[in-house]
Amino acid sequence: MNGSVHSMPTVGDIQLKRGPAGLGFNIVGGLDQQYVLNDSGIYVAKIKENGAAALDGRLQEGDKILAINGNRLENLSHSAAVELFRSAGEDVLLRVQQRPTIHQNGPVSSRPESDAPVSSLGILFGMAAAAAVITVAVVYFKRFPPGLRKPI
Repeated sequence: MNGSVHSMPTVGDIQLKRGPAGLGFNIVGGLDQQYVLNDSGIYVAKIKENGAAALDGRLQEGDKILAINGNRLENLSHSAAVELFRSAGEDVLLRVQQRPTIHQNGPVSSRPESDAPVSSLGILFGMAAAAAVITVAVVYFKRFPPGLRKPI
C-alpha cells in the first residue's frame, strides 16, 4: 500500500535554559492568528540556529506548545502567549505535543508533499489548459483546410 500513515502525536516536557538570545525559537498561532485551521494553539515556527532549543535538539518546527511553566496556552491571543514566554524566567519548562510523524511506503522524497514546487491542483489546471489549446488547434485545422488557413 503506497501513501502515508500518521502516527499519534506524543506529548512530553522539555526543560530549556534561556540563553543570550532567549529560548531560540519563534512561535505562531493564538486566538487572533490561527496557524492551523480551527486551532488557536501556539506552534513552533522556526528554531534559531545555535539557540537554546537547537542545542537541546528535542523541540522541532511544527510542534505545538501546550504549556509554559505550567501555564496552559490554549485560548490565548498571540501577544498574550508571547508575553508568557518573555516573562517565563531563565529555566523554562515546556509541555509540547510533537508534530505527527509520517511513515511512507513507497518512494521517499527529500521534502514533504506540502513543500512540492507544483501542487496536484496546479498540474490539473495545466493539463486542462493544454487540452483547451489542443482542442482549439484541432477545430481550427478541421474548419480551415490548408488552402484556406489564415494566420492566427
